[in-house]
Amino acid sequence: MGEFQSFPAGIRTRSEPVPIEVHRTAEGKFVSLNLLPNGSLVPRGDAAPEGEVAVGFDGKFATQGLIDLQVNGFDGLDFNRGEITGEQLDQALVSLAKTGVTALLPTIITGSPHRMVSTLRELDKAVSTSRLGPHMVVGYHIEGPFLSPKDGFSGAHNGSHMTAADLVLVDQLQAVSSRKIKLVTIAPEVDGAIEIIQALTERGTQVAIGHSAANADQISAAVEAGARLCTHLGNGLPQMLHKTDNPIFWQLADDRLTAMFIADGIHVPLPALQTMLRAKGPLRTILTTDAVAAAGHSMWPGPYTLGDAAIELAEDRSVRIPGSRYLAGSSVTMDQMVRNMAVWFDQTVPNLLQLMRENPLRFISDQHEAVPLGATDGVVEWETRSDEWFVSNTHIGPFTIE
Repeated sequence: MGEFQSFPAGIRTRSEPVPIEVHRTAEGKFVSLNLLPNGSLVPRGDAAPEGEVAVGFDGKFATQGLIDLQVNGFDGLDFNRGEITGEQLDQALVSLAKTGVTALLPTIITGSPHRMVSTLRELDKAVSTSRLGPHMVVGYHIEGPFLSPKDGFSGAHNGSHMTAADLVLVDQLQAVSSRKIKLVTIAPEVDGAIEIIQALTERGTQVAIGHSAANADQISAAVEAGARLCTHLGNGLPQMLHKTDNPIFWQLADDRLTAMFIADGIHVPLPALQTMLRAKGPLRTILTTDAVAAAGHSMWPGPYTLGDAAIELAEDRSVRIPGSRYLAGSSVTMDQMVRNMAVWFDQTVPNLLQLMRENPLRFISDQHEAVPLGATDGVVEWETRSDEWFVSNTHIGPFTIE
């Protein structure tokens, strides 16, 4: 253990099995389990008789952990800044775990090829030398540079670094990472996009459509080639579009696409979000934060970074490049989105676990490779306060975060 820095605050190891009743979404019920010291969940030999196991979501209860497919940074740490230590990453991951997240895809955004490769190299090294990283980081999400450089579509990404789709760059990124690139966001209209989507799909890498000015035919071609996700649908777009003939409707209409949404009340107005959720349905919807360094429970308004860009957290919790009307990621947390969705749309815990665990897990699971315990056996203990759900403890691998 000599490679580790000091033990992060708020985290402890377990030496004995912990009996716990966990709600398993796939089974639709609470199950009596033992949480082993290594983080595995196994059936409990002395399981409580049926009828004595907790069956509701009032008071205190436990669920499997939440999975976030797009995290650019958290709790003051910018994953795209480079020179990250394992100790710094652990602090951010402890804070993420306190929001109910037990597995994630750290996200590398558009930059020069050299910058993206060096950033991922440093980040992956930090993951490997941290305590929580090997249990929580399932792989990586590459968002750029194969995106639209057009104003509005590019969002907070630096359009000067956007290029034609290039499998060589993806290979260079994968070569410096000990973990698999699980997801790549691409604009289908970019030169070479359809070919790279097909190649990535054949490798088992998921492809999402995002930051795209594609027309309906180009989106359809991307789906035919293997794209199956939409990155933060409703965003990465200019303010003015045709009222119905636009990329949002084209992606909503295709049942082969599962859409990721940011449910913070800022990225998509509530009536529009509700409409999009109804269009996609519970099996083709994923909630993600697109969190940046300004995200977290105790982050103050002010300046932060997203890679080379200066960003600013406003009093209303929106994050933008100073002076720009375009959003630059979000400050929302997964547990806050749980509360948001329950209040706004009367969503239940099982419904939310479908959107925030089961659906994302489907896209990061790999039959040829084991995923970290945070994705399979992470456990979150919740408590009810004022009819809302808050995280009390999170169990990931051998660690408990309080």
